[in-house]
Amino acid sequence: MQIDKKIAAVVTGGVSGLGESVVRALAACGARVSILDINADSGPALAEELGATFVRVDVSSDDSVEEGFAAARAANGQERILVNCAGTAVAQKTAFRNRETGEAGFHDMTTFSRILSINLLGTFRCSAMAAAGMLSLDAIGDEVGCIVQTSSIAAEDGQIGQTAYAASKAGIAGLTLPMARDLSRDRIRVNTILPGIFRTPLVEANPPEVNASLAAQIPHPSRLGQPEEFASLVLEVCRNAYLNGATLRLDAGIRMPPR
Repeated sequence: MQIDKKIAAVVTGGVSGLGESVVRALAACGARVSILDINADSGPALAEELGATFVRVDVSSDDSVEEGFAAARAANGQERILVNCAGTAVAQKTAFRNRETGEAGFHDMTTFSRILSINLLGTFRCSAMAAAGMLSLDAIGDEVGCIVQTSSIAAEDGQIGQTAYAASKAGIAGLTLPMARDLSRDRIRVNTILPGIFRTPLVEANPPEVNASLAAQIPHPSRLGQPEEFASLVLEVCRNAYLNGATLRLDAGIRMPPR
């Protein structure tokens, strides 16, 4: 798919981190970009800077997502590209002992459900609604639209304390092939990227020695990924019409240890 001013794109979680890098890359190509994000503090300024559209959306809510897509389509037309970057994380073991009392506990189920609701259900909700909208479009060349989902290397290398996060990201990876098959006759492609350790605001908040230790574990290049490198792969996934049903690790060769 050629990305230019004829293409409308939606990016969830597009206000910061990897999502922001994707928004900037798509806008630089001339696409009409809508940013769907819960962060209403920074979203409008980013949209104004790039000539994009911002809509406050909670991806865990059917109504919020439906309203968000409606607003995005009213502003920019039916999207041909959806990039799912909205997500969150938590660190909590499956079961544990209180170090002071010795009392046993287990993972808070409300927290576990919240992570799955945002990461996994939110991704599927946005992908399904975008795909339904794309059914109204005529094909351009070989395709009608492209959906790019964001998983994580935690889907395959989940660490201690990452049961909820890893499960949600593994679910996203697991959606990829069956969703691509579901939509194949409608000429909508679905692919998923599994990013490694990138310089997002969350990672940048770590002490410098922590990030130096993380970088030292990465085979080559031995550094944290740049968000622009993630965005570059998103653009290639959108442009390459033969890439479908794939899960792509973008991690400089790292395989995460248990902790």
